[in-house]
Amino acid sequence: MGYKQVILMRVDLKLPRGKACAQSAHAAVEAVLKSSEKKVSAWRKEGMPKIVLKVKDEKELLSYLQKAKDDGLTTALITDAGRTVIAPGTKTCGAIGPDEEDKVDAVTGKLPLL
Repeated sequence: MGYKQVILMRVDLKLPRGKACAQSAHAAVEAVLKSSEKKVSAWRKEGMPKIVLKVKDEKELLSYLQKAKDDGLTTALITDAGRTVIAPGTKTCGAIGPDEEDKVDAVTGKLPLL
């Protein structure tokens, strides 16, 4: 059984590449900090696979994160401080997992890659 983490990035914000990368890193770290040691350990042994996927807007982002929570998966939502290119409080992205691949895919498997 494999483990992975997915990052859901809003494409409607059209973030500069560096900003999007920083936001993705925030989401990945936050979700790991909220995850069980057992899941993180298993995921690390597999090379910490992460997949970045597109969501069209805030509504879709929140919908996928809620579905993941409802399915018992760890999630993290990133809200920007507004120091650079977007307004304070903007929800930029989120992370799901690390968790078992099939559980994560059951929620996000139809989303396109970023």
